[in-house]
Amino acid sequence: MAPEETRTTTSAPNPAPAPAGAPAADAHRPTAARAWRTRLVVVGIVLAALNLRPAITSLGALLEEVRDGLGMSGGVAGLLTSVPPLCFAVFGVTAPRLARRFGPGAVVCAGMVAITAGLLVRPYAGGTAGFLAASALALMGIAVSNVLMPVIVKRHFPDRVGSMTGLYSMALALGTSLAAAATVPMTDSLGGSWQTGLAVWAGLAGVAVLPWLLLARDRGAESAAPERPQRQAATEGRTARAEPSAPLRITRSRTAWALAVFFGLQATAAYITMGWMAQIFRDAGVAAGTAGLLLAVTMVMGVPLAFLIPRVAARLPRQGPIVVVLGVCGLVGYAGMYLAPAAGAWAWALLLGVSNCAFPLALTMVGMRARTGAGVVQLSAFAQSTGYLISIPGPLLVGVLYEATGGWGVPLALMAALMVPQMVVGVLAGRDRTIEDEAAARGPRGTDRAHGVGD
Repeated sequence: MAPEETRTTTSAPNPAPAPAGAPAADAHRPTAARAWRTRLVVVGIVLAALNLRPAITSLGALLEEVRDGLGMSGGVAGLLTSVPPLCFAVFGVTAPRLARRFGPGAVVCAGMVAITAGLLVRPYAGGTAGFLAASALALMGIAVSNVLMPVIVKRHFPDRVGSMTGLYSMALALGTSLAAAATVPMTDSLGGSWQTGLAVWAGLAGVAVLPWLLLARDRGAESAAPERPQRQAATEGRTARAEPSAPLRITRSRTAWALAVFFGLQATAAYITMGWMAQIFRDAGVAAGTAGLLLAVTMVMGVPLAFLIPRVAARLPRQGPIVVVLGVCGLVGYAGMYLAPAAGAWAWALLLGVSNCAFPLALTMVGMRARTGAGVVQLSAFAQSTGYLISIPGPLLVGVLYEATGGWGVPLALMAALMVPQMVVGVLAGRDRTIEDEAAARGPRGTDRAHGVGD
C-alpha cells in the first residue's frame, strides 16, 4: 500500500515548493504517516485475530476441571457448546450501528477490551452464573470484532482483500490451535489451577488493545480511506459517487442469503468437529491422547490453508470450484470416519481440516460480494449473525442423535448430508455479483446503498 501511495504523491505534476527554511523531509511526512498507519493496521488485524477463539478453545481444554470446580451440571456444560454461536448471532447484529456511530476501529478496540475483561474475570466470578456472564462479555467482544474484521480489511486494503483476509484467517486459526494445545500444559506449569490456566489468555487480549487504541484515536485513518477505493473504481470504469443516506436492503439480495446459509453450514460443521470429533475417534478405539492430537491436526490445517485459499479465491471471478473441492473433502472425511475411523484416522483428520477452511473462504466472499465499505459492514453482520443462528442446533442435534441411536452412524450421516446444501449455496454465493446491484434491481432506486461506514 505504501509504495502505491508514494508513487501517487511523488508523481503529481508541479508540486508546490516547500516553504523557505523547511526541511526537505517534511514533503515526505504524509507518506511516512500513511506507511506507519498501514503497518499498525496489519499488526492490529493479526493481534485481534489471534484473540477471536482462545476464549472458546481454552475452555474446552479445561471443561472437566471447570465443571468440577463450579459444580456445573452436565446439561449446563453441554449448553456451553452452543453459547458462542448464540452470542455471535445476538451481539454481531449490533456491529453495523456501533461502527456507524463510533467508527470500526473504535468498536474493535472496545471489543478487545471486552475480551480482556471477560477472560480475566470469568475464572474468579464465583459461580456458574458469573462464569457465564463473564464469558458472554468476552464473546460479545469477539462477536463485534468478527463482523468488523472484513470491513477493516476492505477499508484499508481494497486491492488486497484476498491476501489480507488470508493473513487474518491464518492468525485466527493459529490462535484457535494455540489455545487448544497450550492451555493444559500452561495450567500444569502455573500450579495446576484451572482459574489461572483460563485467566492467562487475558494477557494476549490485553496486548491486542494497544494498536487499536492508537487506531481508534487516529480519525485521519478513517477519513483517508476513500482514496484507494475511488482509484480502484476508476480502473474498473466506474465513477466514484457519494453514497445515499438510505440503508441497503440486504434481505433483497439472493447472494446475501446464499452467503449467510453457507456461513451457517460451515460453522455448523466446524462446531461439530470441535465438539465431537475427538470423542468419535475415542469410541472407535483410538487412545485419548491420540484423539486429541488428531483434533489438533484438523485445526492446524487451517493455518497454512487459511492464508492460501483467500489469495486464490480473490483471483477468481467465481469461487464455486473452491467451494466444491472443500465440500468433497468433507464428504470423503465423514465417509472415512464411518467406514474405518481408526484405520484411516490421520487421513480423515487431514481431509476434515481442509474442509473446515470454508471459513476463510466465506470471509473472503464477504469482502468480494459488496462494492462499498458500508455494504461490507451490512453483509458481514447479516451473513455472520444469520449464519451463527443456523449453526446453533448442530452440535446439540449430533449429541441427541448419538444418545438416541447409541452410535455414530446417524450423526456422521447427518454431517455428510449437510455438506451437499453447503456446496449448493456456496456456489450461489460465489457468483460474480454484488449485493448493491441485486438490492437495487429488486427495490426502488435510491434505497440500494448503505450509509455511515463507506469506503
